Amino acid sequence: MARKKLHRPIAAMAKKIREYRALKNRPRDSERFALDYETMRRPLTQKRLPVRAWEDVRNENRLFALLCRLPRFGVGRTVTRKSWLWAHDEPCYWVITKVKADYTAENMDHGRAWGYLTFRGKTEEDVREIDKVMYHDWRMVPKHEEEAFKKFTPVPEETIQYLPYPPLLRAMILAQWQKEGKPITEEPMIDVQRFRASPHQSAKKKAAGTPV
Repeated sequence: MARKKLHRPIAAMAKKIREYRALKNRPRDSERFALDYETMRRPLTQKRLPVRAWEDVRNENRLFALLCRLPRFGVGRTVTRKSWLWAHDEPCYWVITKVKADYTAENMDHGRAWGYLTFRGKTEEDVREIDKVMYHDWRMVPKHEEEAFKKFTPVPEETIQYLPYPPLLRAMILAQWQKEGKPITEEPMIDVQRFRASPHQSAKKKAAGTPV
């Protein structure tokens, strides 16, 4: 018979105190992501940035390095990233809705931000936290260019209905048809739409599994 676990209130309180102290003493973002621009090292960890990132570090900005110069930390403004501009023709940007700046940072150029993400012309419905704010590739979209930057006409996607079978499988199907005496009047094809299940249908199939 297993022993009954005793409630130890003093030990539980000591554990909470240790967790609180660890949380209070953890380094802030302004300390974690501080950078010596001469040596390209993080003072806290002494880790050196990759050589490929040096050019962006010298020429581009972090997100909060842009927001700290604006009224209300840029709430309502549109920001994008250099890597998105190079990689995608469709508009990719964030519309900032909320900012929580780190007021202990020297220039208040660290913190957290939230907003609506539009990636490759598709806008998400929910507000979420902006990631990779410490990367040196953020750019502010000027107000007079926001409308033109966001303008996008989606191109209709081409849907493929049928695909040919692989050669060996095609030969097996034709041999089976010939054996059954079926007339070979058309080429055997794979119906792609039949095997392409929507996420909702996949979720329903998982939910309707065998009970344990």
